[in-house]
Amino acid sequence: MSLTSLASRVNSLWRYEEALPLATEIPHVTLGEGRTPLVPLTGSAAGSGTGSGTGSIWAKLDFLMPTLSFKDRGAVMLAELARRLARAGGVRRVLADSSGNAGTAIAAYCARAGLDCAVYVPEGTSAKKLEQIRAHGALPTLVPGDREATARAARAAADEPGTFYASHVYNPHFLHGTKTYVYELWEELGGRLPDTIVVPVGNGTLLLGAALAVDELYRHGLTETRPPLVAVQAEAVSPLAAAFHAGADDLLVPAAGAQAAARHTIAEGIAIPNPPRARQILRAVRASGGTFLTVTEDQLRAAQQDLARRGLFVESTGVACWAAVRAAPRPGLTVVPLCGAGAKTGLSPSSTYRA
Repeated sequence: MSLTSLASRVNSLWRYEEALPLATEIPHVTLGEGRTPLVPLTGSAAGSGTGSGTGSIWAKLDFLMPTLSFKDRGAVMLAELARRLARAGGVRRVLADSSGNAGTAIAAYCARAGLDCAVYVPEGTSAKKLEQIRAHGALPTLVPGDREATARAARAAADEPGTFYASHVYNPHFLHGTKTYVYELWEELGGRLPDTIVVPVGNGTLLLGAALAVDELYRHGLTETRPPLVAVQAEAVSPLAAAFHAGADDLLVPAAGAQAAARHTIAEGIAIPNPPRARQILRAVRASGGTFLTVTEDQLRAAQQDLARRGLFVESTGVACWAAVRAAPRPGLTVVPLCGAGAKTGLSPSSTYRA
């Protein structure tokens, strides 16, 4: 794969066929996902600020995906895998669990692939996301409790014969989809990577995909640098950040008799108190020379309003990285993802526009 060879390829993430599993058959399931714009938030050119001195921050507009979130990158891979298994006679329906965006993406791509789909979601999921899931013909099941309760219910239901569990947390095909985020950065920046890659982290699917892509590009001699991965969590639900800064290899265990208070964050998409891949996420950030940052609810609200006034209406989870780098800018070129559209959730509570 080279920059020149990419010029004539399909305009979707399948253009990186050498780097993807399931890329051996044509046509694939696709909605034209990927190839999202890279635009400046600060700085005047993609190359400005590289190396030292004042940095520049650019945003990749992954909320402009077909289902309005970056989860399309992984969902298309799961739907393609399910389509092939169904064609072989082993799958009759697809089942997923999600706090919203992954569920809407999997529902859409299953519709594209002609597959029956059920999506388990927490009972507090945005009404707009539920509407989107239903619109794609999938059956949403509301589960009482939090995101972890939803995952447990889905795993139990996935034991039914003929069911393909399209888990964006556990299935490695999802990460091969999310890694295309970094492949696109590499292509858009003319065969190099940013000085810093900042990603929001709940279950860590974008971060782990990014780490995978950086490793592949470096090993194949397509980049000379391995930029640090900076992971962002909401301060209210930040188990990985706490473990990282404590020097731990896994999530911290509460002291005997201690009970963690249930906390709420408007960044619902990354509000994961016990991410199953915690050890892998912590290891990936440390190996990259990166770090964890946390943002407050006020910072999230301010960042959402700030982006909206710049013409970018992004949901509250999707603004976490912008909130973080505004407070702690880094030298060189930093890229942040804007992961989900504001139309999915509306303005976060107590956030207002000023005339």
